[in-house]
Amino acid sequence: MNKSDLGRLEKVDLRTYWQREDTDFTPWLAQEENIALLSVAIGMDLEVQEQEASVGPFRADVLCRNADDNSFVLIENQLERTDHSHLGQLLTYAAGLDAVTLVWVVERFTEEHRAALDWLNRITDENFHFFGIEIELWRIGDSVPAPKFNLVAKPNDWAKTVREAASAPGQQTESGRLKSEFWAAYADYLAEQGSSFRPPRPRPYNWQGWGLGRSYFQLAAAVNVRDKRNAVYLNLSGPDAEAYYQLLRDQQEELESALGFTLEWEKGAKERKLIVRRPGDTTDRANWPEQHEWLHDTMLAFQRVFQPLVRDLDASEWSESEDER
Repeated sequence: MNKSDLGRLEKVDLRTYWQREDTDFTPWLAQEENIALLSVAIGMDLEVQEQEASVGPFRADVLCRNADDNSFVLIENQLERTDHSHLGQLLTYAAGLDAVTLVWVVERFTEEHRAALDWLNRITDENFHFFGIEIELWRIGDSVPAPKFNLVAKPNDWAKTVREAASAPGQQTESGRLKSEFWAAYADYLAEQGSSFRPPRPRPYNWQGWGLGRSYFQLAAAVNVRDKRNAVYLNLSGPDAEAYYQLLRDQQEELESALGFTLEWEKGAKERKLIVRRPGDTTDRANWPEQHEWLHDTMLAFQRVFQPLVRDLDASEWSESEDER
């Protein structure tokens, strides 16, 4: 190809494609393929719940759930540069909710408002996350405009984790430090593998969760320091957990054949779990690479088998009166 044949990128005015935020941009963003682009930009698996949604006394342009942990994600749109009014709305949301991720999507951030989000991420705990995103449109020649999300402000989760671990006496244990370091090393492993799973935050917890593209379905990896075991499991929660559990149980033989291993089926007070466990001594750092490999391979198997399946599960297809166990 002759170098003169290469096209030239041209930036497109947002208002030529979306004239209004409420009737044009918000419905566009709420479409599955477009919210997926934003999901990649912020590193979360977002599932749209509602447009112009009421959350308590508040209204969000787009209400999503983070499929990793079912927490709220509120998106505020602005097809212009940032202003104090929208920043005030974000602060009001944060003040009224116990835990939330707030995503501010704009044409352009002023330096003052970007610095304000950075400051909020520094002073809040891990229950609050503030993201600043700039949206652009680009085309080559007469091509259809293509959207581009640019991340300009994000939480510093590692700094938050270190700060909170230092300030919470209950987390200053050898076991807590060990688990934080194990997950930090697992994050490095996932990055080295080029995995589709986002690297976990290095928290002093037994488990880390990932979404499967639908609320109330969570894939988790876990370590048990005391019992020296590793585990991967599918966690079912929400009002229809029992129905989904029983619908999957009806397919137990096929599921376990597709996975290549036997599952443990556990029923808790509110949640249901499909688990596979194996020995794994987390205190043996020399064995971490092998444990990381097993966790990742097993998570990939769960993702391959369950992700396409859970999207089509219909709780109404199970009746407790007909199928009590």
